Amino acid sequence: MSQTAAPYTARKIQAIRGMNDLLPEDSPRWQFFEARIRDLMARYGFAEIRTPILEQTALFARSIGEVTDIVEKEMYTFDDRNGDSLTLRPEGTASCVRAAMQHGLLHNQTQRLWYQGPMFRHERPQKGRYRQFHQIGVETYGLEGPDIDAEVILLSARLWQELGLADHVTLELNSLGSAEARAAYREMLVAYFEQHLEVLDEDSRRRLTTNPLRILDSKNPAMAEVIAGAPRLIDHLDEASREHFERLKAMLDAVGIGYVINPRLVRGLDYYSRTVFEWTTDALGSQGTVCAGGRYDGLVEQLGGKPTPAVGFAMGIERLILLLDTLALIPGAALGGCDAYLVPMDDAATPEALALAERLRTALPDLNLTLHCGGGSFKSRMKKADKSGAPLAILLGEDERAGQAVTLKFLRDDREQRRVAQSELAPALASLLGNTRDGS
Repeated sequence: MSQTAAPYTARKIQAIRGMNDLLPEDSPRWQFFEARIRDLMARYGFAEIRTPILEQTALFARSIGEVTDIVEKEMYTFDDRNGDSLTLRPEGTASCVRAAMQHGLLHNQTQRLWYQGPMFRHERPQKGRYRQFHQIGVETYGLEGPDIDAEVILLSARLWQELGLADHVTLELNSLGSAEARAAYREMLVAYFEQHLEVLDEDSRRRLTTNPLRILDSKNPAMAEVIAGAPRLIDHLDEASREHFERLKAMLDAVGIGYVINPRLVRGLDYYSRTVFEWTTDALGSQGTVCAGGRYDGLVEQLGGKPTPAVGFAMGIERLILLLDTLALIPGAALGGCDAYLVPMDDAATPEALALAERLRTALPDLNLTLHCGGGSFKSRMKKADKSGAPLAILLGEDERAGQAVTLKFLRDDREQRRVAQSELAPALASLLGNTRDGS
């Protein structure tokens, strides 16, 4: 007795863990935020640069530091068919420096650049933090005074003001001093922590011989007391770095930007020097960083270029969108949606509806107009009009076509429907939808 084989069912393919889809209902939030960024960068004189998401692995190993968590544990690295080691970029600064060097943007020039795009780190996914995440970054080159440090901090402060976040974020500042001062401090720090080995967790013991400054960044509550008693780098700065930091604070004071000095703020990347800063918030529960940056004067030379002063910052888009949503700071108008839904009441009206829709889009470039496609009964067409979220349906049937008119049906309030001549439709829509968008 033969048996019929069960039909083969292909296993559904899911997105890779920590690499999330951005769905249509989410996109307007991102577009709102990105539009604010693009406008702000232009107003501050920053030019956009776009770099590849794949780079040679050596770029990140040399810039970030081979003994950092990012390089040791988190990078997506593989050999391509030519045997070259490539890495999906875990951050944007190194790529920006590489591009600026490669294309001669740093030779006897100053640059103010910004970028946005996906970055990749293999870490535990959590709300607002993913393995493919998106950053906006600002980088400046060729300017060594504290005025440019203040400028990039002021740029970020203005963004918070314009987004309504100014009362929900705190600026934390520190100075890491020169490489020489940091090396001397490193020895002092190692000697201190070696006296408290029994308190250090496994991760901190490993960092003791690789990157001891990162121990100061530990969130382990069992180590809090020991960390609080550690020597402070800010107390051991070289004179030039101390003066730089004092002038920066004076500039921020002069323009009324509040800040907190955090002597434990060290940042996780090896290339920072002198100024480091973070904007933090507790509006998402535990304190979290929404923007971080600082000065990295040695990185260009470290990557083979001439000594070039540099300062910048990066912010995670996912975290900021989450913050804006949590605080309900994205205006309803920014979320877009359909302004009007044009309904050919039968298939015979479709050709004329297509032409009418195009005339309206020409006359009203800002109109978000959806034309019903796909046929169906009049009842099903109106269900789709309602589901679109539009406040207004434009009906085009046999009677309307005969009179070169349309019927306007209000979907969100009790106003009576009205007939409007097609020749008067564009100004009528402009008036009606203008009132709707104004909230009247």
